[in-house]
Amino acid sequence: MQHAYLELKLSWELFKKAPEALSEPERGRLGEIAGQQDSIEQRILASPAAANVVVPAATLGNRLAEIRKRYRSDDEFAQDMARIGLDQNELERSVERDLRVEAVLEKVASATPAVSAVDAEIYYRLHPEAFDRPEARRLRHILITYSTPQEKAKALATLEMLRSSLKNAEKFSAAALRHSQCPTAMEGGMLGVVKRQQLYVELEPTAFALSAGEISAVLESPIGLHILRCDEILPSGLLPFAEVRAKIIERLSDKRRREVQRDWIKSLGAVKR
Repeated sequence: MQHAYLELKLSWELFKKAPEALSEPERGRLGEIAGQQDSIEQRILASPAAANVVVPAATLGNRLAEIRKRYRSDDEFAQDMARIGLDQNELERSVERDLRVEAVLEKVASATPAVSAVDAEIYYRLHPEAFDRPEARRLRHILITYSTPQEKAKALATLEMLRSSLKNAEKFSAAALRHSQCPTAMEGGMLGVVKRQQLYVELEPTAFALSAGEISAVLESPIGLHILRCDEILPSGLLPFAEVRAKIIERLSDKRRREVQRDWIKSLGAVKR
């Protein structure tokens, strides 16, 4: 039954769908991965590190609830369990086994040496390409859509009037709330930090030519007429170490933990039958 549960779990993790929805190639791949995973888990649970590892009832209950949430209804959940041959007790045993494996791996990884700020800075200096920030702009816009030539002319006149009267971000924000037909109107027309190739091609050249505080001419895209405001220019260049230190430490810590776990599993050898 554990193999059936593994297929259920891995189907959602790898393919984001229930096993019954998989294609034939996906089913074959799933069976292969589930078999490998079952062998690894047997080694883990047969190890001395697994002794006295107990899964709290609350943890088990939370994981079971997470599984049920993947299904649109209780009936769909029950049908899938029946299809793969798992009743409630068997499911609970399989999930508890899964959680025991996770707990053992967490126990093994707990001895991983901590990543220091010095380690992080060495990584930063050796991999500058990973922290190269492309040029970006913090932009707002006002969008007015139209369906007829008359509506387009009215929208054009409104936007021309606005662009000549909006002198700062506060006034632009208020005008966006009043006039813009984009959902961003509720945030003062804020598009946020925008990089190249994230805007319509009709808007990008102008957007990246604006100075901070400058408002564009009226522009047309497939969804309507716009005016853009550049609130801030974020120049390209190497991100400061202080800005990325925490993320580097987190990334290196995760990498070290995975390596410690992998090496430990390799040291267990084959499962004895």
